[in-house]
Amino acid sequence: MEKIYILLFIVWVLFSVSGCAFRKNCATGRKTVPPKNTPANAHMNHSDFSTLIERFENPERDKWQKPEKVIATLGDLNNKQVIDIGAGTGYFSIRLAKAGAEVIAADVDDRFSHYLQERLDTTDVAPGSVTPKQVQLDDPMIAGKSMDLALIVNTYHHIDHRTKYFHKVHEGLKPGGKLVVIDFKKEETPMGPPIAIKVSPEQVKEELFEAGFRQFHIDKELLPYQYLIIAE
Repeated sequence: MEKIYILLFIVWVLFSVSGCAFRKNCATGRKTVPPKNTPANAHMNHSDFSTLIERFENPERDKWQKPEKVIATLGDLNNKQVIDIGAGTGYFSIRLAKAGAEVIAADVDDRFSHYLQERLDTTDVAPGSVTPKQVQLDDPMIAGKSMDLALIVNTYHHIDHRTKYFHKVHEGLKPGGKLVVIDFKKEETPMGPPIAIKVSPEQVKEELFEAGFRQFHIDKELLPYQYLIIAE
């Protein structure tokens, strides 16, 4: 009888472990694997998820990210369809929604999508104004001609095969739609990835031109450590 109990216990343990492996949640926490296909992704994910959240939502970030100034450059957002590519914790997504936009908060890492969904339950934004969405590493998954604006902040350098990727973004914009890229200057800055991972605004312009964009405005002065590019 004792052997039977031991055998049943072993079967239960194996079932529990294998079941956990196939689910996104376990009692001990979410066990998803963050994407690491690019050097930038690998660099970012040297930090655990809780550290990433603290970094992205640190109140000190406002001092150099200047979200109010950024959003002011985007024009009237009331009832505009916006995709926030690499939305992370929703730092910009929530602010865009409060400015009147209907936002798709897109990220390849489902830990951020789950985190943001839970955050929205206690955040003062209009119900349904932010929709977290897990997307693919090589595809922003934007329906054709559906977005007024695509915003990508501190994420451009994470993307591989960028010309092909941003051609898909271009195809997802409505006539007159805009892409706004904000990323770190290719120089030493107090925050951001190593210089080797950073992408210069000149390179961004070249890649976006190949992707189909034709008009560009580059602002290197608005933010202390980042440049802002508006592409149409």
